[in-house]
Amino acid sequence: MVPLGEPAAISESSEGHNAVLAEKRWLKILAGYRQPRAGRSAFELAVTVVPFALFWAAAWAAVHYSFWPGLILVVPAAAFLLRLFMIQHDCGHGSFFARRGVDDWVGRTIGILTLTPYDYWRRAHAEHHASAGNLDERGVGDIETLTIAEYNALSRWGRLGYRLYRHPAVMFGIGPAWLFIFKQRLPFGMMRSGALPWVSTMATNLAIAAVAALLIWAVGIVPFLLVHLPTVLLAGAAGVWLFYVQHQFEETHWSKEPDWQFQHAALHGASHYDLPPVLRWITGNIGIHHVHHLSSRVPYYRLPEVLRDHPELADLGRITLMESLRCVKLVLWDEQTKRLVSFRDAARLAAAQ
Repeated sequence: MVPLGEPAAISESSEGHNAVLAEKRWLKILAGYRQPRAGRSAFELAVTVVPFALFWAAAWAAVHYSFWPGLILVVPAAAFLLRLFMIQHDCGHGSFFARRGVDDWVGRTIGILTLTPYDYWRRAHAEHHASAGNLDERGVGDIETLTIAEYNALSRWGRLGYRLYRHPAVMFGIGPAWLFIFKQRLPFGMMRSGALPWVSTMATNLAIAAVAALLIWAVGIVPFLLVHLPTVLLAGAAGVWLFYVQHQFEETHWSKEPDWQFQHAALHGASHYDLPPVLRWITGNIGIHHVHHLSSRVPYYRLPEVLRDHPELADLGRITLMESLRCVKLVLWDEQTKRLVSFRDAARLAAAQ
């Protein structure tokens, strides 16, 4: 005799299997968008690096001629530096020119401007892509995220440290400065991973020092610091914000082995950050992050094609600019409700139990 509950269980299992097959089907669909266009890639690089240089030079001219309101030009300079990082990001995935040698050297060169050692960053970022949304594989290339149970198990000082780490002033102010100016000067997290992270980091440091020395010789140390330091910090803060909000939204996905599946984590653990057109262009369409995580070899300028041809993907994990501001308070993963919650919500859940 078959128990009454079994057909439902079989049905749920069948639905889950069909969902996995449907998600895997997207990999085959997205393979058709992976081929970059060399002319378009070169154009994207040119329309990013040239405006960056022009805005940087104009900001320096404002300092040189004591036209202090002109320092506002560091904002567009930072925007184009952020866009350069997005190109470096695509190079790291081998998706910008789709020629590994060209992508690598373009990425390494841009890394001098973004203060990001390319080969070290690429390896850490690859680990992030391979394990995003996996509760058993946190720690490399991620925003540190604790479950409610893990947070409650910490000492008083441990909880205070996590609260400070998650505070917006630290996450988007002190954090980017620490990351881009100090942390990336040594291959933290990969000290024993062979020579490449060390060679990449030290070579980038030497190149940064050489370029900085040349610019200081040409424009003076004070103008250099007044222009370049805020440019780097603004671009870094924006970059950290983008990385944060693309995974730290309420309906994101986290799971443990063996439930974790790459395709499901990509589609549901990364957001579609639906930005206004200008910001979408400046950020290299990185807001279409769920598609990027599912197929990282799709060049960033082809991601809008994917949504145009497959509009059903547009609503998955979609958050607007205004909605994203509320994501700052989401700091702990609730394994019961499968969502990110605030410290206040976590305390309320604990009190109700």
